[in-house]
Amino acid sequence: SAALHTLVAEMVAAVPEIHCLRDPTRGGLATTLNELARQSAVGMLLREAAIPVHPQVNAACELLGLDPLYVANEGKLVCICAKPDAVRLLEVMRAHPLGRGASIIGEVVEDSHGFVQIETGFGGSRVVDWLTGEQLPRIC
Repeated sequence: SAALHTLVAEMVAAVPEIHCLRDPTRGGLATTLNELARQSAVGMLLREAAIPVHPQVNAACELLGLDPLYVANEGKLVCICAKPDAVRLLEVMRAHPLGRGASIIGEVVEDSHGFVQIETGFGGSRVVDWLTGEQLPRIC
């Protein structure tokens, strides 16, 4: 985990109109975005290739049969801003030691049902649903 207050202070100083900042620790990125989409009555469209997942996390999730989108992300944040502010905000984040791995992973879209979708590396798309129950490791 990491104390992100200095990063957040620089982000807000550069782009005061940030719409939302969230901690994706509980339920990971997928749960955080589903909560935001439902609460705001919008959809989210993610690009799988843009989501930064550490290779060791990918390997561990693959081994255990877990989806990294639902794994806790301590010391990370989800930020939603207006599209014209995204590149500037990304520059500010990447200039900070705790934001070097920041990435624009998708966009907010009109969808009153609050669906979160992801464009896969194979050119298709799928719904990133709510996690039901607990994500348990695969036992082989």
